[in-house]
Amino acid sequence: MAGFAKSMKVTYADIEVGLDLEPEPGLADNGDLEGDLASLLEEAGKAAQRADTALVMFIDELQYVAEEQLAALITALHRCAQSQLPVTLVGAGLPQLRGRCGNAKSYAERLFDFPEIGPLAPEAAKYAVVQPAEAEGVSYEEEALQRVLAHSQGYPYFLQEWGKHAWDVAEQSPITGVDVEIASEQAIATLDESFFRVRFDRLTLAEKKYLRAMADLGAGPHRSGDIAARLERKVSTLAPLRSALIEKGMIYSPNHGDTAFTVPLFDEFMRRIMPDTDWQAT
Repeated sequence: MAGFAKSMKVTYADIEVGLDLEPEPGLADNGDLEGDLASLLEEAGKAAQRADTALVMFIDELQYVAEEQLAALITALHRCAQSQLPVTLVGAGLPQLRGRCGNAKSYAERLFDFPEIGPLAPEAAKYAVVQPAEAEGVSYEEEALQRVLAHSQGYPYFLQEWGKHAWDVAEQSPITGVDVEIASEQAIATLDESFFRVRFDRLTLAEKKYLRAMADLGAGPHRSGDIAARLERKVSTLAPLRSALIEKGMIYSPNHGDTAFTVPLFDEFMRRIMPDTDWQAT
């Protein structure tokens, strides 16, 4: 690890990370990320094997890792797998992660499982809302519960938001449908100012117009040709814009030629934030 850190000059902002240990010459210190990372994880895997344990790395937002670094990570994990070393990765990312891994290394889809995590099933979503309230002696009317599920579409973070605001609004148990409708205004306002706004502010004007055209068509997914037609543009001229939005994690392609939002309810946000603008203007 000392040789790897010294060779790669690991830095974050204005902090350079180092280890106050004598490196072992010739091991993970060549300056080539792919070779050095493979050597590092192999040695770590051997140490874990001798200790009868395992090394597990957890990485969130994995889709933002640069392709060269992702390729090095995949190569290192592949070498450990070939040597049957107890080293593995649990990564999380947006739907384009599978494609990015495949682009980095063609064998990645055979090396990893890619389980999809989407909205909760209705019964699980109900439990997520009801159980914490019941633990505090509070219940939901069935109508209220159905409205929470309809507004949140079963996505865990949104269930959290609607549950929080419904709790704050309600003056007594059970929480009613009226409570949830009042809470919905607050939940949407909170999401608009934080969860959605952070993503929106990263976009160029052209990107905003592209997403607004998508939103005008509904939740999606949508054919690229339909989005281009809505913008009165040719598909080929919008390809770089679409690629940039995929790179930023705003959209992904569930199937060839299809485009969908990565963030649920973002279409509704776009219609709220750009209602009567000249978004169709070229």
